[in-house]
Order: sequence, then C-alpha cells, then structure tokens
Amino acid sequence: MFAVFKKLSWFFAHYWKRYTFAIIALILASAVGLIPPKLVGYIIDHIQFETLTVQILTAVITGYIVLLIVHYIISFLWDYTLFGGAVILERWMRSKLMDHFLSMSPTFFGKYRTGDLMARSTNDLKAISLTAGFGVLTLVDSSIFMLMIIAVMGLTISWPLTFAALLPLPIMAVMMNFYGSAIHRRFTKAQDAFGEMNNSVLESIRGVRAIRAFVQEEQEKTRFENMTKDVYDKNMEVAQIDALFEPTMKILVGLSYTIGIGYGAMLVFENRLTLGDLVTFNVYLGMLIWPMFAVGELINILQRGNASLDRVNQTLSYPPDVRDVRELKQVEAVKELQFHNVSFAYPNTAEKALKAVSFKVRVGDTIGAVGKTGAGKTTLFKLLLRQYPDVQGKIVISGEEIESLPLKQLREWIGYVPQDQMMFSKSIRENIQFGKEAATDEEIFRALELAYFASDILQLPEGLDTQVGESGITLSGGQKQRVALARAFIKNPEILILDDSLSAVDGKTEAAIIAHLKEERKNKTTFIAAHRLSAVTHADHIIVLEDGEIAEEGTHEQLMGEKGWYYKQYVQQQMGD
Repeated sequence: MFAVFKKLSWFFAHYWKRYTFAIIALILASAVGLIPPKLVGYIIDHIQFETLTVQILTAVITGYIVLLIVHYIISFLWDYTLFGGAVILERWMRSKLMDHFLSMSPTFFGKYRTGDLMARSTNDLKAISLTAGFGVLTLVDSSIFMLMIIAVMGLTISWPLTFAALLPLPIMAVMMNFYGSAIHRRFTKAQDAFGEMNNSVLESIRGVRAIRAFVQEEQEKTRFENMTKDVYDKNMEVAQIDALFEPTMKILVGLSYTIGIGYGAMLVFENRLTLGDLVTFNVYLGMLIWPMFAVGELINILQRGNASLDRVNQTLSYPPDVRDVRELKQVEAVKELQFHNVSFAYPNTAEKALKAVSFKVRVGDTIGAVGKTGAGKTTLFKLLLRQYPDVQGKIVISGEEIESLPLKQLREWIGYVPQDQMMFSKSIRENIQFGKEAATDEEIFRALELAYFASDILQLPEGLDTQVGESGITLSGGQKQRVALARAFIKNPEILILDDSLSAVDGKTEAAIIAHLKEERKNKTTFIAAHRLSAVTHADHIIVLEDGEIAEEGTHEQLMGEKGWYYKQYVQQQMGD
C-alpha cells in the first residue's frame, strides 16, 4: 500500500526540509488540539463538585482563546507548506512528461495514443499530487494523531476503557485492505477507459469536416455514447468501493461510541471515573472519528496515486529510440552530404521502405526526389532528420556519420516543411516566429514574399495578427502551406527540406516560389519532394524512387533523354496543363 511513497522518495528526499517542517507543524497542531477537551472536563468536574470560580472560568476561557490562535497559525503553516509541495510535485511531473514527449520519436507516438497521453498528463498527475498532499496528511492523522489521542485517552483517563472502545479497529484494518486492493484494480481500468475516450474526442474534433461530409454524425454520437458509458461503468465500479468506506467507518465508529459510553457510564457509577473524564473521553472519541476515516481515505488515495504513478512511470520509462551517442563529433558547417547504401524498414514491418539508396550532395545543390506515392521520398527525409533508429548503411555529413553528430545541432541545420503542415492556434506572426523567435516584422514580410504570401496577408482582417484557429482551420490549404514555407524560410537553414510542400498551390504560385528559392538559396542545400515535376526541373540532381530504390537519377535534361518514368510522367503532366 505504501509503495507509492517509496516510488516518490526522490521527490521527498529533494524537499525533505519542506515536508519535515510540514509534518512537525501538523503534529504540533494536533497536540495543541488535544488540550481543549481536557479543559472542558476540568470545568465539568468543578461544576459537579461546586468548586468553579470566576477566576478559574476566566483563566480557562483565556487559555482556550490562546490555544485557538496558536492552533490557527500552526495549521496555516503546515497546510501551506504541505499542499505547496504537492503543487510542486505536479509541476515537476508535468515538466518531466513534456520533456519526455519532446524527446520521443514517431515510434513512441505510434504506441501511445494522444488521448491516453493527455489523460496521463492531467487526471493521473492530479491523483499523484493528491497523494503528496492529502495523502501525507491522512498518513500522519491516521497514525501519529490517532496514537496521540489513544495515548492521552489511556494515560489521562483509563486504559481499560480505551482498549474496549478500540476493539473495532482490527476489523477496520481488514476491511480497508480489501477495499484498497479493489480500488487499485478498478481505478487503473477507469483511467485507461478515460484515455481511450479522450483520444476518441480528439479524433472526432480533428475529423469533424470528414464526419459531416460523409454524414456520420449519428454513428459518431452512438460510438461516443458507448465510450462514455464504458467510462461511466468503470468509474461507477470505483464509486461502489468508495461508497463502502463511509458506511463501514460509521458502523465501526458507532460501535466504538456504544462501547465507550456504555462501559464509561458503568465506570462513573463505580466511581472509578469522574463525569468530567467521561465527557473528555467521548470528546476524544469524537476526535478519533477523523483519524479512523483517514485510514480509509489514506488507502483510497494511495491506491489511486499508485495506479496513476504506475501509468505515468510506464510512459517515462520508455527510452528514446534516437539519442546522442557518448562520443559526439563536432562539424562546423555542412559541406557535403552523402547517402551510402541506406536501407530502412519501419518498426514492426518486414518490407523495407528504402533499399540500398546512394547519392551525394554538394553544398548549394538542389536535390529533387520524385516517384509514385509510397516510393520512399518522405522516408528519405525522416532518416535525414534522424527520426528513426536502426538504419542500415551510412548517412554522412561533412565526413561524419549523422549518428555521431549532436541531435540538436543536426536539427538546427535543417528546415523542414512536411506534407501535413502544423499550424499552432496562434497568430500568423507567432506561427512564423516559430522558425526564428526574435524575427522582426521586416524579416517576416521578407519570408512571406519568398513564400508568395505577402499580398495575401494584406487581405486578411488583422494582417500578421490574424488568428489561424485550431490547426490553422481559418486558412486554406494553400495558405497553410505558404505560411509553413515562410516559417522555414525565415530560419534560413543550411538544409531546407520541402516534402511535397507546394501541392496545394497553383502553377503560377509554385513557379514564383521556385524562382525565389533559386535566388535565395544559391549557396545552401535544398531537398524538394514533389508529385508535380515542374517543381524539380531546376534541381541540380533528381532521383526517381520506385519501391524504395533509385530507379533513375540525373538532371532534368538527362532524365528526359532517358525516356523512362520521369519522361513519361513529365510529358503527361505538361499535356494535362
């Protein structure tokens, strides 16, 4: 049951001063809270024996007020310190998860769905934070505070009466252990179901246009209702166990009260106990209700926290597929780039996406990559970006294999515009500044001119400050492509990769962008993958991929002379235009 505290020992060790202070302050507040019942019993005994005076009553009331003030101050200190630590843990864990996500490759995101990762980053972290705050509180209250109350009851009133009143405790321990195990199992299933539902909602929102276009609204509603019912059912299973805690505790506490009052009254009649002592004992018994409840709450919280921590740790324990090697090599600049017999198969697939691909690129060259859909063009670029491990052959930059180069440096050299452009829910200015954070408006407009978007920006209601909406929903496909191009252009990278990034623009716009590329990137390397061959006719070297292999290569003129696939495709496209 306490395994979750062991798993979080790294955090408690780092903030041991905070938690030591909070626990000591909590114990002090509990100790101060044990004094007022004794004052009540003291006053009752004076009343019973008719010895109460104004001086005694005034002294007791004054002492009571002082105790309240002291208790309030100490309680504030432990509350602020303890629950502040829980907030820090949640922040730390969230930062660790975010850092982990940013270091993961596509293989990781293929294994874990987005909705499930969101659930682990929200609900599970809340459960862990609750463990580090309320969990510690219930641990202290259900152990130290309970023992303090029992000790005061036994030492100052009567041990026989105390033991008799606490007879239900062993039954409670057995029941709480049973409930705790059931909660751990059911809560894990409930969180998994919540993650699946999250993912379904995310997919439905992203694909709302397709859902409407294919008139699938009712089917989506039915599917979502089924998922919410599953989440509801699993959470109700957790709630069923939760609901057993309070009645069980009330029955056991009621039994303790019955024993305490019955046996205590008998001791009063036998003059072995004063009336004041019996009243004080019952006040303490009332104070013991919360520590008893805290036992149940503790088990509940720890089991939930343990289940959530296991889910989060499972995510964090996934090692990066691509990482820096121990002995890194330093390269000052990109002088040449070479693929040498590069072969690659995606994880869990037998068919190779690339087969013995070899070509050489000099600095300043423009390389065109063409071929049928699925020929391996995008895979070629993903390997250059080091998105996947287990690459056969060598990719060499300036004489060094890319595996030996720092990942950060490699990716800083590269500007990448993928097939599916990612627009952030920000303004156009902020989306472009993603390529260069400190870019001025003049630099942004220059990049927009290169992307042939400068005239369009003037037509938008707020210019550069126009909000693009969720995933750029307010922009057309061609506009999104050109904003993405501007984002890459403003970075002015050593290697620019355009992966079918001109497919949504018309021929005139494409020609203008290509002309700007030729002018601006004379001394820098550019890769262009395209289905429309007019985008690569100016390239210094063109490779034609077929089933992951280079079927043809050369300049536009050389490939046209070979009368192969490139020639036939180019002629067909020209006739179509």
